[in-house]
Amino acid sequence: MRLNTQKAEFIRSAAASKDFIRDGLPQAAFAGRSNVGKSSVINRLLNRKNFARVGGVPGKTVHINYFRIDEKLYLVDLPGYGYAKVSQCEKDRWARLIQSWFDDPALMTLGVLIVDARHKPTVDDKVMCDYFKSTGRDYVVVANKLDKLKKSEIEPNLALIRETLDLPGWVKVIPFSAEKGTGREELLGVISAMVSPSCAPEENLV
Repeated sequence: MRLNTQKAEFIRSAAASKDFIRDGLPQAAFAGRSNVGKSSVINRLLNRKNFARVGGVPGKTVHINYFRIDEKLYLVDLPGYGYAKVSQCEKDRWARLIQSWFDDPALMTLGVLIVDARHKPTVDDKVMCDYFKSTGRDYVVVANKLDKLKKSEIEPNLALIRETLDLPGWVKVIPFSAEKGTGREELLGVISAMVSPSCAPEENLV
């Protein structure tokens, strides 16, 4: 099977567990700090400029947003965490929403944790990584903003990310640049494999 990323559509924003989609299609959950470029990673993955909203202010994703790709799977955009300038009450609401999503083990097929390639993962990054680990499902770590690093910094930084998050050897750390497109094909391949082990991106479609 081939994954046509041009067939991408926004389906809904879920503000409560009753709004979560449970139709049996695979779901890849994207999580990351509010300023890590999560929407930009999704946009680059789909080669769309403004498909997932990119805000000038961190923390624009306040619900769980569902995007259906090629009618085969969902990209699930979880609320950002960490630096958003919102009230503690709102942050608590986000936390409860995310917790309720992870409490249903049938929802997530693949976890995609986005971290900043330039820095050591934060305590919040480690907490989110532990959420992914607790599901028993596959997950990958995407080290975004790779274009901001010198070549000599890339390998040491990736090693620091793996060590800080205490990742098992089978978990991929994908060097990624939403700006340049580096890592797009690798991440797309991982997501495509949710549909079928033989599912690869169609070159003339993506």
